[in-house]
Amino acid sequence: MPLQYNEYYNEQTGLTIGLKKLLFSKQSEYQLVEVYETDTWGNLMTIDGMVMLSERDEFVYHEMISHVAMFTHPKPERVLIIGGGDGGTAREVLKHPSIQQVDMVEIDKTVVEASKLHFPGVGDFNNPKLNVLYEDGIAYVKNMKKPYDVIIIDGSDPVGPAEGLFEKDFYQFCLKALTPEGVLTAQTESPWVESYYPSMKKVFSALDDLFPISKMYLNYIPLYPAGMWSMACASRSEDPLGDGVLQRAESAQNILSALSYYNPDVHRGAFALPNFVKKIIQ
Repeated sequence: MPLQYNEYYNEQTGLTIGLKKLLFSKQSEYQLVEVYETDTWGNLMTIDGMVMLSERDEFVYHEMISHVAMFTHPKPERVLIIGGGDGGTAREVLKHPSIQQVDMVEIDKTVVEASKLHFPGVGDFNNPKLNVLYEDGIAYVKNMKKPYDVIIIDGSDPVGPAEGLFEKDFYQFCLKALTPEGVLTAQTESPWVESYYPSMKKVFSALDDLFPISKMYLNYIPLYPAGMWSMACASRSEDPLGDGVLQRAESAQNILSALSYYNPDVHRGAFALPNFVKKIIQ
């Protein structure tokens, strides 16, 4: 096995991580899931050769895709997570005391298996409020009977089983699956990688057409391509930059004290987009 892991996002340009050993490798029905012990970032999970998370930096992604939505909703009780098999997003959502039920719909049981074995600090799988379903998230949303307060799209890049998570039809299903005050967040790739632009434009065009409020926000994840990562926040009623949203975040010190990245200032600042990023979705 090579002593380095390389993920290329443009020809020979990409990411290099030093490895110690391979801990887990399994080809599921859907994808190849692997876990490595690295020399710097703790354990690292990859899916089909793409970095999903490391122990050292996973908190950025999971806190930002979760708490922006959770504080935008005035009182989230029911949350749906599409994907999220490593458990980190559910962990963050479950920190909110208003939560009564979290349904995590993950198509690939192998991702959950690998996370339980090699990322024990990431998931909160024993929480009685968490219900894990192994099925297609797109079909689940399409056939959903009882609406959710928050839907979080925690999928991988737009290839394989995650490809449909970037289509307008899927977001139409999500809109119908939300309560009148419902909020949606989704990961939407790196603004530095031009090959992602068509997918980014597709998502934000769909959200602009479907939701009264939709915005892009940014965060910084060292092991994701080029480090800068975008996410979408769409809402049926509340502006994620509204005074009430920020007041809710500021008053939740019991939650904020346990976080490593998210805080009200980061929430506010994450929606400030550089000009080149604005152009991608205009």
